[in-house]
Amino acid sequence: MSTGTILGIVLAGVALLAVILLFTTARRRDENRAVGRLSRETRTRDRSESAAAEALGDLEPPPVMTGREVERAAVAERLEGRRVVLPATTEPPRPPAVPVDMETLEVTRRQFLNRGVVTLFTLGLASFGGSMLAFLWPTLSGGFGSKIRAGTLEEILGQIADKKEPFYVAEGRFYINPYPKDAVAKAKGIAAYASVIEGYQAGVVALYQKCVHLGCRVPWCPTSQWFECPCHGSQYNRVGEKKGGPAPRGLDRFVVSVEGGVVNVDTKTIIVGPPIGTNTTGQEAEGPHCV
Repeated sequence: MSTGTILGIVLAGVALLAVILLFTTARRRDENRAVGRLSRETRTRDRSESAAAEALGDLEPPPVMTGREVERAAVAERLEGRRVVLPATTEPPRPPAVPVDMETLEVTRRQFLNRGVVTLFTLGLASFGGSMLAFLWPTLSGGFGSKIRAGTLEEILGQIADKKEPFYVAEGRFYINPYPKDAVAKAKGIAAYASVIEGYQAGVVALYQKCVHLGCRVPWCPTSQWFECPCHGSQYNRVGEKKGGPAPRGLDRFVVSVEGGVVNVDTKTIIVGPPIGTNTTGQEAEGPHCV
């Protein structure tokens, strides 16, 4: 996962936490304004006083008689003419009901506006976070960063021979050029070519269009039959090996596979170009330089 993707996920998480904090604060403020709440100090003092009263016996619950005891008391009163006083078991009288304040019960205008603002703010942040993640998340279904079908090997080599220029695939940002069969044996001895040697054996090489010096797009020079960077003058031969300029190595490249005559280029992984001094094909400039 790239650094941009991780950064996008972190920013989206921070935005989500901010939305939750704002929503919780607004809800708590609305509840306090609508029904009121006791402060923490008041609740602590009430609990302390209740515990002290219970310890002193002030809150001793009234005695409760069983059904059999009530029957015995009634029989004794009837037979002996004695009146037995039963302990009171009824609940204490409740305070009179207070009429409900409709202004407190219903949603006020301020509460409605606060909740509306929080809702809109939440939707805006969610939309922004979703769009940012969609932008940073790699697209693996097609285009650069996926495996691209460039075309049939016969058609690609035929077009290169007719136009005297590389086969360019804009979707994958790479050039395809022929790789000489007689240079494959020399390429096998270079460690930088280990992962791309299969494409060389099939007769093609896929070169990333970006200059390894400062990232400019390197065009093809039809007169010299080289790649020549117009930004700072770096030069590469037909198979992307460095020939001149400030570039620190040859052009980077991609893994190529040929299946059933179809050329597939995997652009998920960029293979670092060969070091300075690599020259497997021996191709020199075939005409004036463009840069």
